[in-house]
Amino acid sequence: MSWACVLLPQLALDGVLRRRPPSDEPLVLVSGPAQARIVHAANAPARAAGIYRGQKLVAAQALLQQFTMIEHDAEDEGRWHRLLAAWAYRYSGEVGLYAHAVVLEVSRSLNLFGPWSRFESLLRNDLQELGFRHRVALAPTPHAAYVLAGMQDGIAVMSPEALRDALAPVPIARARLPDDATQGLPSMGIRTLGQVFKLPRAGLQRRFGENLVAQLDRLTGDEPTPMDSYRPPDAFEQRMEWTHEIEHVEALVFPLRRLTGDLAAYLAGRDGGVQRFELELEHRSGPPTHVTVGMLAAARDAALLFDCARGRLERLALHQPVMAMRLVARELPPFVPAGRDLFDARPVHAVPLEQLRERLRARLGEEAIRQLHRTVDPRPEKAQSDVTHVKAATSPETLPRPTWLLESPCPLRGPAPEVIAGPERIETGWWDGGDIRRDYYVVRTSQGQCAWVFCAPGEQGGWMLHGWFA
Repeated sequence: MSWACVLLPQLALDGVLRRRPPSDEPLVLVSGPAQARIVHAANAPARAAGIYRGQKLVAAQALLQQFTMIEHDAEDEGRWHRLLAAWAYRYSGEVGLYAHAVVLEVSRSLNLFGPWSRFESLLRNDLQELGFRHRVALAPTPHAAYVLAGMQDGIAVMSPEALRDALAPVPIARARLPDDATQGLPSMGIRTLGQVFKLPRAGLQRRFGENLVAQLDRLTGDEPTPMDSYRPPDAFEQRMEWTHEIEHVEALVFPLRRLTGDLAAYLAGRDGGVQRFELELEHRSGPPTHVTVGMLAAARDAALLFDCARGRLERLALHQPVMAMRLVARELPPFVPAGRDLFDARPVHAVPLEQLRERLRARLGEEAIRQLHRTVDPRPEKAQSDVTHVKAATSPETLPRPTWLLESPCPLRGPAPEVIAGPERIETGWWDGGDIRRDYYVVRTSQGQCAWVFCAPGEQGGWMLHGWFA
């Protein structure tokens, strides 16, 4: 087996930064009791001023007079952790959560996504787009991948035979061993895992107990690693809160893009789609404002979800400033990707029809887009009607029908056409006095056009033109 570990060294800070537009202002996460506040994390401008993790807040304020200070929220950090686990489920059916890390079994996934170098690039591209800094490592066991990711970004150990050599130089302080062993082994002069591997197992067990020996066996693969596999929930709910009030809809675009991007990552992990979701705009007082985003078909493309939600937000008038935004998606139908030709001749920036349709509905309103659908009336003049967002009939067409149907038939002029298909007898309409009895043909005119014509039953000639084929 092969396990990939995605280590997230700045998970809490990244979760805060991705809610805010890019800025060069110093920002610090703080934690601890009121009498002993400490720095939990600091962004790059704050670190450049000398602020570091674990520093007392009073010392940080002495170094830098002005910086944005945000309370560290452990529950919020856990939500980001689970979101990334749901994203990783897109690439593997075995996903586990470690402290500030996600591990996934990839030996079977490599058969689908390609060699490790390409698979690693996919992981990194997704994480960069989601806005999370990361370190990635590959090893035969999940715990070894976890340890190696903390030592070297990008390291890949492919075989169990090479694993011990890769783990040998790891310092005890960074080997993620039990606490008593992490403190006791250095006092015995043991500094690296390679030295621990050479010690008698019986002596280690007497000194530090069975927990250390079992941990070493899981590290090297001599014993399986017990781990609860993560499963994405059946509904998606994500909330973003900011420290200031937003009074204009335009300022909600940035958090909306993040929320719909998170929804798309979650849906990709579940291999599903969404057809309807809710946006809740929370205010300082009063009930939240609800915005319903509905689509004609299930989708999961981040750009499409964002465009649909943005179109509805732009038509909204804010009566109160917004303090937070919540996205809730509970209706998650199966998703079937649209078929594409192997040699697709469309321009690079062409928008698929489904995406264009949803964008127009979001921008122009529900009644602006109309769609043709078949009726039960077999008469050509009444076989189609236009309605608002009705799905096209799914039954296959057994006989050819023209793309352009004339409003009323007219005589076909010129030389006699070439008959391609037909006749097709249409005899109906007796119930309302508009009965017809015609033989329809598909013909090619002298100019090479493909037409739909009819004549009296049993005769050929005196053609009446009723439609054109594309």
